[in-house]
Amino acid sequence: MKLLFICSRNKWRSLTAEKIFDGYNGYEVKSAGTEEGARIKVTEGLIGWADTVFVMEKKHTRRLQDKFSAKVRSKQVICLDIPDDYKFMDEELIEILKSRVSDYLEVPE
Repeated sequence: MKLLFICSRNKWRSLTAEKIFDGYNGYEVKSAGTEEGARIKVTEGLIGWADTVFVMEKKHTRRLQDKFSAKVRSKQVICLDIPDDYKFMDEELIEILKSRVSDYLEVPE
């Protein structure tokens, strides 16, 4: 299963998700950001690659729908509702990610 995690700048939240879920249970995981200064900017190709897209906030869903409406329509886009309050690999962020993603997928302990 191919998972794409999206936040604003792809530096903390989505990158943390990529690190903790990639390779677990056979998942292939990538991450990207919606803003101009993102480490890796989300593209139509990335959305097309993914089986499931997880976004951190509702604004990320809106940005994807505005820019990639045709591609997004055929994808499951799940908002995890995680605010931009955490640094990369923050222990609390890891726990929140595992908890929220576990509603949809098997997650590591």
